[in-house]
Amino acid sequence: MRTDSSPGNLPAREHLPATDAGTAVLDVVIPVYNEEKDLQPCVLRLHEHLKRTFPYAFRITVADNASTDTTPLVAARLAERIPEVTSFRLEQKGRGRALRTVWSASDAPVLAYMDVDLSTDLNALLPLVAPLISGHSDLAIGSRLSRSSRVVRGAKREFISRTYNLILRGSLQARFSDAQCGFKAIRRDVAQELLPLVEDTGWFFDTEMLVLAERAGLRIHEVPVDWVDDPDSTVHIVKTATDDLKGVWRVGRALATGSLSLDRLARPFGDDPRDRELTDVPRGLARQLVGFCVVGGLSTLFYLLLYSGFRSFSGAQVANALALLVSAIANTAANRRLTFGVRGRGGAVRHQAQGLVVFGIGLALTSGSLAALNAATSDPSHSTELAVLIVANLAATVLRFLLFRA
Repeated sequence: MRTDSSPGNLPAREHLPATDAGTAVLDVVIPVYNEEKDLQPCVLRLHEHLKRTFPYAFRITVADNASTDTTPLVAARLAERIPEVTSFRLEQKGRGRALRTVWSASDAPVLAYMDVDLSTDLNALLPLVAPLISGHSDLAIGSRLSRSSRVVRGAKREFISRTYNLILRGSLQARFSDAQCGFKAIRRDVAQELLPLVEDTGWFFDTEMLVLAERAGLRIHEVPVDWVDDPDSTVHIVKTATDDLKGVWRVGRALATGSLSLDRLARPFGDDPRDRELTDVPRGLARQLVGFCVVGGLSTLFYLLLYSGFRSFSGAQVANALALLVSAIANTAANRRLTFGVRGRGGAVRHQAQGLVVFGIGLALTSGSLAALNAATSDPSHSTELAVLIVANLAATVLRFLLFRA
């Protein structure tokens, strides 16, 4: 597993500017190996679709993975006939190697790829790349497992695909729904930082790229697709599945041991709203809720102990007021330090004064509850008093949190 980090942080995510008509905004890569039969129909169909529907300039790049048939000749003829088509020859096999090589050399701001069989309906291509052009997302994937996807394929491939994605969710905590669909896109600025961290050169390339992107906090857009299985696919299912499981183990081990550093990619754009200093929007709600609940539970127990002690030599109202005052002071001090992370004595007097305001509200709630209890029964038991006070304190605690957080 590579441990080298990317050369620098990514720029802020922005909508791609309008470009000259001849400058390609989208580069669609078609990796092929011995596809002399399907390559030309695929390229012609894709080219016609882009010419008719895509509002930006584009390029189609055929990435030949060391084919041994006439695929390179077919690709060269297509490049000669169609200005928007180019071909690239690699002397080594591997879909991941082909994508890394072509994407790294491309000057188009949006990079995509699709399988030569065009199993995915091309009407999903514009929805795939639009979020990348607009700056909304960093990567985009077609998903055959979305509820609104329409998929035609055999039970064997369906089982393998869903099992594989369950493995990813269970082992690598992946949240994207379909790692293997051959229909993906990425912004070039993101690819330049992310691809050096991806080690696989074969079929696991997609999964590794998505896992690292997700762990780095990049935004992955998913597009439901219409997909028809290619019965003549040359993919070796058993070998591919074995290689994928080896890749899952390698990436999982690297992430678990920390040998793969994603620090430079973690929330890299500087435009995450959670990073903004917004004075009117309190932050850290989840952590504060946990801390407040812990402090609240302990202070409630402390209050009940104090109340029981004071109750042994005073009336219910006096015992309640004394116990509530002492526990309120302790509660404010604990919440300052543990819940809201306030250190030092700065603002302590002001915070305690605010706590006393909350104490007054809590006193009104608890005293009113005791008065109502005494009105309902002349001699309530001690356990009944405690139950009423717990309910009243719960209401006061919710109000205390809202006021403290504000």
